[in-house]
This record gives sequence, structure tokens and C-alpha cells, in this order.
Amino acid sequence: MRFLIAPDSFKGSLTAREVAESIGRGIGSEHDVVLLPLADGGEGTVDALLAAGFSPGSARAQDARGDLHATTFALRGDTAVVELADACGLAALGGDLRPLSSSTRGLGEAFLAARAAGARRIVLALGGSASTDGGTGFLAALGVRFLDARGAELEPSGETVPSIRRVDASGMIDLDGLELVAATDVDSVLTGFTGAAHVFGPQKGLLPHDVERLDAALAALVDACVAGGLLAAPDAAATPGAGAAGGTGFAALLLGATIVSGADFVLDLVGFDGRAADADVVVTGEGSLDAQTASGKLVQVVARRAGRTPVVAVVGRSTVAAREAAALGLAGVTAIAGLTTDDPARDPALSRRLLERVGRDLAATATKG
Repeated sequence: MRFLIAPDSFKGSLTAREVAESIGRGIGSEHDVVLLPLADGGEGTVDALLAAGFSPGSARAQDARGDLHATTFALRGDTAVVELADACGLAALGGDLRPLSSSTRGLGEAFLAARAAGARRIVLALGGSASTDGGTGFLAALGVRFLDARGAELEPSGETVPSIRRVDASGMIDLDGLELVAATDVDSVLTGFTGAAHVFGPQKGLLPHDVERLDAALAALVDACVAGGLLAAPDAAATPGAGAAGGTGFAALLLGATIVSGADFVLDLVGFDGRAADADVVVTGEGSLDAQTASGKLVQVVARRAGRTPVVAVVGRSTVAAREAAALGLAGVTAIAGLTTDDPARDPALSRRLLERVGRDLAATATKG
């Protein structure tokens, strides 16, 4: 039997590659196993593309602490994929959230490296961000200047966005001939109760008064952009996806980017549809199968795009009933948390062993069939 193992990561525990490898080891060599680790446009997107045959590119970029580090982008032909999570995302903070001091400058620095490598189509994988700076750090790396009431230039961050009074885009790099795509599973607009600060700010560490202050600052940023000649700012701010990555979706839209579904776009890049058609079973998964899965998370997208090939999900935990799983297009669900009295989310080694066990069970069922 031909198995296509195509999971997302179990965030905080195992990467998508580790999940796929563990299930594949359990299935063993008696079956034809293809590993295709996936991502939804957030953390792990570049790793998934490298596993699918993209080439790595390297950039020096400021992380969420403001420290220079090496970040990797994926390159194939004239397409490059730059991952915000790796460039300047939450992962580098290790739980030490810095919602006001962090910025998206590192994404811009990685973008410039991808452009210098010859990319004519650059995909921004927006997810896992640490800041709510409206994408000002990203734009600053590309040459846009942000000035306060006295005309002094500001270093963009969540802390300084409320001080922005003028935007000067005269020194921005030339983007002619460059196609820009923003991949995200977020449909929030820039401001308001469904905007970047209100919806995502608290999980990045923003306190309630900071949320209100930054929401107002992002609204004022739109006005400052218009005054600076960026006349598309109001429409960009009101576009679903503008609130992605602390408002980086807004910045990308200002530059003429197209917003796309992160999961669908990654599946397109790795040729998922053809691989699924060649398989007898697709095995997907994620850390938690829950009510959010039906809102376009990767497991749902995999099930929708697998065509006639049955899809089973192997997940960390599940709160989804059998009827709901069937509605998602899943032929079956196994949650490894139900196979032990311990907490596999806190024990990667245990998770690997349980995933191998599930792989053996899948192989045994296939052999009987």
C-alpha cells in the first residue's frame, strides 16, 4: 500500500518532519511510504519546502530580541519563500515575550536577501510573529522612514508605533518586476475588535491598555501613510489578512502583495494534489484537532484537496467528535494523548514512540485489508 505522510508540526513538541518520520518508521518498509512534511504558512514553512526539494538560502536578520542571527529562506527557480517565524518570530523568545520592543525588521532583511539571490516572486509566510508593529519594521528594512512629531526618525517597534506622525517612502527600494505574495490563514483586518492588536496582541504579551493604545496607533498609522503618499493604505487596512503577523499583512498589501491561504499555497508549492492522487492513503495531523480546524487549518485543507484518496489524521489531542471529523473529510482520527496516561505534548520522545505505534497499527490494518 502507498502511504503519503503529510502532517503539520505538533507545535512545541515535534516538527512536521519529526512527526512524518516517526509515523513512517512505524509503518515500515513493507509498504511504499512517502514523507511530505507540511506547514500552513507559519512556523515550519521553509523546512517543509526544503524537504520537498527547494534549495536553502541564508540571510542575516534581526530576531525578535533585536539580535542578528542566521535565518533560512527557501528558493526554487525565481520563487523564494521567507518565513517570518524563523526570521523574527516568537520561537526565539523562548517564552520571554517582548510585544513592545520586538519588530518585523528581520523579515525585511530576509526579504532583501531573497531578492539579492535573484528571486522575482517572494512569498512572505506570515505566522508566529512576536510583535504588533503594523509591519513598520519590515517596511523600514526596505527603506521606508517613520518620523515622530519633531521629525526624528524612529526605529519601528510596538513601543514606537504610537509616536509615528509621518511616513516617508521616498527612499524605498525599487520593487518593479517583483511579485509579492503574503501567505496566511488569518483573515483579520488591521484595526478594531477583529484587528491585529485585539485578536492577537494578548497572546504576544500585550496588556489590555497596550492593546487599546496600539489599536489606536495602527489606525493613526493608516492616516500617516496616506499623508505620505501611500494612498492605498485605507483599502489595505480593511482587507482581510491585513492584521496577520501584527499588521505585517497590511504592510505587504501596501507593497501590492496578494493575500493567499497559507495552507493551500504550501500544498501548491509542494505538489500535494498529484502526490495524493498517487497514494492509497494520506496520513495528516497536527498538535490539536479542535473547533479551529474547520476554519482552514492544514488538516482540513489536506482532507479537502486529497480528492478520492482517504485521509486519516494522527494528532496530539482531539476534541472533535466522530461526526465532526467525518464532516472535515477525515476517514479516521487517532489522538496519541489517548494512548497514554502521561502528557506527550511535554515529552517529545514519548510522542515519537506513540506515533511509531500508530504507524504500526496503520500498517497492520493495511496488511489485513
